[in-house]
Amino acid sequence: MNNTAYIARGGLYTALGVLFIYLSTITPTSKLYLLGIASCIVPLSILTIKIKHSIFMYLSTSLLSLLLMGIKGGVIAYILFFGLYGFVKYFIEKLRNMYLEIFLKLVYFNASIGLVYVLYKVFFTDLFKVNIPIYALILMFQVVFLIFDYALTLFVAYVHRYIKIS
Repeated sequence: MNNTAYIARGGLYTALGVLFIYLSTITPTSKLYLLGIASCIVPLSILTIKIKHSIFMYLSTSLLSLLLMGIKGGVIAYILFFGLYGFVKYFIEKLRNMYLEIFLKLVYFNASIGLVYVLYKVFFTDLFKVNIPIYALILMFQVVFLIFDYALTLFVAYVHRYIKIS
């Protein structure tokens, strides 16, 4: 494939990413589900247009989302976690050590969640009120993240198996 094809596919992936991020900011429910779909676009782009072009696709998706939608929770969540996670997963899974991979993914996830939590506490002090003990909440987040990671792994395996990558 030549650079023109990479740019065209990158543009399509960017448009899809911005669309799913936009939908996540306007729907009353399924916000995380739509961000999860948006995060699937990054591994798809890594497989089809390679890592260098995928970085530009992620940056353009993030910048366009910020320009079009402003600073909203879904946009920030994509920039800090959902968009970056495809790259983190790609590099961590090159290690080929399942236990180390899970540990490093959880470290990344916890660092991302911690950063988002701090940002929300600083900018939206009254917004974060939960009646669940913090330890139970953290444990639930870990389980949900591992399910998300497994679903993303299944998506990548499906792309490898059924979609012609050229």
